[in-house]
Amino acid sequence: MLRKTTILTLLGLTVLLGACSQQLKPNELVAGIQPGRIYYTQFSLFQENNNFRTTNYRKGTLIPVNTALTLLTISADKAELKLMETGQALTLENVPKFTKDDMQTAFKKIVGLNKVNLQPFTPAEQDGILTGKVKKDMSKKAVLTAIGYPPQHVTPSLYANDWTYWSNIFNRFVVHFNNDKVVNIVD
Repeated sequence: MLRKTTILTLLGLTVLLGACSQQLKPNELVAGIQPGRIYYTQFSLFQENNNFRTTNYRKGTLIPVNTALTLLTISADKAELKLMETGQALTLENVPKFTKDDMQTAFKKIVGLNKVNLQPFTPAEQDGILTGKVKKDMSKKAVLTAIGYPPQHVTPSLYANDWTYWSNIFNRFVVHFNNDKVVNIVD
């Protein structure tokens, strides 16, 4: 009896785990998300081994803002894309305990249907945005476009004057704002 229960439990877990990564059906997708469609990165992000985690580590290879991508598939925990220019695969992996978002919400923060207009930003802000770096005197909007959203579990509000990011799994840095401008970055 114990063996039968164990087998049924393992079978049930296998089905549940398989369901977690199944591609979402068209009727399960929110407006604006459609496989085969071209999207553009909404901030400069870094990927490692063709993977970007929504924890938003700042290491790996830079994928600049406004990079064109095609959505191949999306599931409850990840999206598979292809960079238009190079054909490189890119997986967006959502980590909901840090983002506090479901995959579709996270997806819409990372990519959009239109390119980001960089003209309203100062030349110094544009340089930071294109290199994926925060610089003193950047506006909050410029920081979001340069390095994306800070994990919500440590920065629950973008109205806060301190935004905490991770350089990597072991190192955090804090961007301090005053009157909507970066006053310093503490690593």
